[in-house]
Amino acid sequence: MTKTIIVYGTQMCPWCHKMTDWLKENGIDFEYIDVGTDREKAIEMVEKSGQMGVPVADVNGEIVVGFDMSKLKKLLNIK
Repeated sequence: MTKTIIVYGTQMCPWCHKMTDWLKENGIDFEYIDVGTDREKAIEMVEKSGQMGVPVADVNGEIVVGFDMSKLKKLLNIK
């Protein structure tokens, strides 16, 4: 099954860049949404996660708040 991954972040967030760089390094496809410029998606992120801070990742409906590499590895089956 293909994993659907959405990363919510902002341009000024260093942890957002670390998360997206890590996903790219591991060959993981994802959709990136800049919540700094898309208010509607920012509201969506808060509704999904209960968090105002970024990054937030949605992996097939599982929400990961912050760059939690161990949780991402588990959800993405990366050793």
